[in-house]
Amino acid sequence: MLQLLPPRPPVPTRLRTQLEAFLVLRRNPLELWGELAYEKDILPGRFLGREQLMLNAPEAIRHVLVGNADNYRRNPATKRVLQPVLGEGLFLAEGEAWRHQRRTIAPALAPRTMPILAHHVVAASAAKEAELAGLTHRPMELLGHLQHLALAIAGQSMFSLEMSGFAGELRRLLMGYGMRYAQPGILDLMLPEQVPSLVDRGRAAFRTEWLAFLDRLIAVRRGFAPAEDRPRDLFDLLSTARDPETGAGFDHAQLRDEVSTMILAGHETTAVTLFWSVYLAALYPGQQDVLAEEVAGIDLEAPHAAAALARMPQTRAHVDEALRLYPPAFLLVRQAQAADEIMGHKVTPGTTITISPWVLHRHRARWHAPDAFDPGRFLPGATPPERYAYMPFGAGPRICVGAQFALTEATLVLARLMKRFRISLSGAGTVVPRGIVTTQPDRPVRFVLEERA
Repeated sequence: MLQLLPPRPPVPTRLRTQLEAFLVLRRNPLELWGELAYEKDILPGRFLGREQLMLNAPEAIRHVLVGNADNYRRNPATKRVLQPVLGEGLFLAEGEAWRHQRRTIAPALAPRTMPILAHHVVAASAAKEAELAGLTHRPMELLGHLQHLALAIAGQSMFSLEMSGFAGELRRLLMGYGMRYAQPGILDLMLPEQVPSLVDRGRAAFRTEWLAFLDRLIAVRRGFAPAEDRPRDLFDLLSTARDPETGAGFDHAQLRDEVSTMILAGHETTAVTLFWSVYLAALYPGQQDVLAEEVAGIDLEAPHAAAALARMPQTRAHVDEALRLYPPAFLLVRQAQAADEIMGHKVTPGTTITISPWVLHRHRARWHAPDAFDPGRFLPGATPPERYAYMPFGAGPRICVGAQFALTEATLVLARLMKRFRISLSGAGTVVPRGIVTTQPDRPVRFVLEERA
């Protein structure tokens, strides 16, 4: 086990007032939880006058996400923040609408489609590697490059489309939304779902601009010649997908929301997963050498990339451990619709249920040395994590439908970077992870790349 502990925010030593907790939520949600959160199975509390239960016990998490999932729906604040971007796509849909979308989309992201998607991953990754090779031996902020790479992969795998002509506008839209509207305000947390806040007007204006952008993107892709004998990308798969129970496909508005969900969920979460994977490789040079040795003799070019995944257990374990320490989706929030009971705790309608992968993955009853970086936890032969104790992609019926693709992408890109470059950190200073929609570094981090012999 590697003894240097990777960075994390400080854990508060005293209970915060409601005002302090709200200000911390706005500044960095990863600083919210005190020592008890990392020790208790269930932690009751109140926030802004509402009953709240934080769950860390796998039995309790299973009950909410699987056993009685229909009783626990996304809370109004989550919908306010995400609906302008994701619409009624799979991530936010509920009830029968969600079941229809899930049944329709799942085959498009089944394991049999991974060779198609792996081909796009390798094509985009090779182009970015060539660009990085011209920037070696000088400090650079790698996160931006990884974001552009993840976006390029999203464009290639979704549309077989070079995204350079759209990337600037897409990043402008998303960065603007993140700065102005993505952090929940006091009214977002207090108002009923059907009552709009003042900020919601700005969100509505953003959605109009966002939908126009997506329509242009889809129109370009529809201009391609039809696929001849097999699907080329996710757009082909989704355009022809049918619900196996009803035979219904997606109309234009539904398809647009699914495209939006996959672009956002795919590129933003994968970019931060890659960042933390590379950061940890640079922080622990010995581990980086292990990864480089593993992939040195493996063919990672497009025809063989998907098959190569089974030959890279160290690289996959490294990604899994990065996802444990820095899960992109750091907080799941649900709201009870009806009375219930969870492990002896009475649940009244309206109770807020929180499940934080950030806390769960560092819980002292679930993990040995939870703050330490130890990819060995995920190597073949190791005792697997307790079910519902490790959930970087959620769990239960609503587990991320693209989880397999995300893991394929992150593992292949990391393997190719380790094969070609030696990566080190440049400069001093501690990086603190910060929760801003996803788990991101709190400051620009500079790396130096050197090509391996």
